[in-house]
Amino acid sequence: MVEELLGAAVGVGVAGLVYLAAAARVVKQYERGVILRLGRLRGTVRQPGFTLIVPAVDRLHKVNMQIVTMPVPAQEGITRDNVTVRVDAVVYFKVVDASAAIINVEDYRFAVSQMAQTSLRSIIGKSDLDDLLSNREKLNQGLELMIDSPAVGWGVQIDRVEIKDVSLPESMKRSMARQAEADRERRARVINADAELQASKKLAEAAHQMADAPSALQLRLLQTVMAVAAEKNSTLVLPIPVELLRFLERGAQPPPDHEVQPASEHATVEKSAEQAIPESTPESIPELAQESVPESVPGLVQSSAPEPVPESTPDTPGQPLNK
Repeated sequence: MVEELLGAAVGVGVAGLVYLAAAARVVKQYERGVILRLGRLRGTVRQPGFTLIVPAVDRLHKVNMQIVTMPVPAQEGITRDNVTVRVDAVVYFKVVDASAAIINVEDYRFAVSQMAQTSLRSIIGKSDLDDLLSNREKLNQGLELMIDSPAVGWGVQIDRVEIKDVSLPESMKRSMARQAEADRERRARVINADAELQASKKLAEAAHQMADAPSALQLRLLQTVMAVAAEKNSTLVLPIPVELLRFLERGAQPPPDHEVQPASEHATVEKSAEQAIPESTPESIPELAQESVPESVPGLVQSSAPEPVPESTPDTPGQPLNK
């Protein structure tokens, strides 16, 4: 009898241990347990720690409550300004309601991934290329709002959405590079022109200052000579001051009492005299002589060329032959 009782007690103990081993479950700190008893939601969500379920009747689903980092595959689309781009992003989300994540959606991870892809394509079509490149913070907020709206019913909260990369065609990259180069060249020219303007103003002020103090120009010349000589050059170019040239010019001028007519005036007088006297030729000499003697002066005989004597011929009688 005692042996039968001991055997029964051992059997019950073994059965209890088997039942306990089958019913015992451990929920980790970052997890929550959802129990479905015969297909129906049973009780509240089991908290982290040791818990028991009914073997073969209850089924425990553990839901991870950590933040999940999900990369969104690159989506190719056309922006509002008709530029083809490829954009990929990353989504950070977590489960806030374990029961809704199990009951309301089949696979909340797959659902969030598909929603992120469609929202990303929609954002690409509504945005310009400049917004995708420079105004990403605003696009991230809009993308987060688009994904978070349906995810609330799934027991999922979108923590953050980031656009990771924007891929452009090679032709567009070359065009943007040329645009950036032209813009930088324009700014370089503007800066250079501004520098030239400032330098010209400073030089004008320096010129006025040196005009008031001529010795400053001489000091500046000596400084330039020292700067050139410090380089140990074999050739030294020494500019002549303008004041020295003016001094030499004043020394070369004659005294004021002996004014000499400038060479240019002499040349003008000689040229006018030559123009007044016409060139004489042998044929025009008698005419000049006749014009020079006035007809009204008596006793003056106008000289003229001797008239030729006609030669006598033997046929003319009474005319002697002149030898």
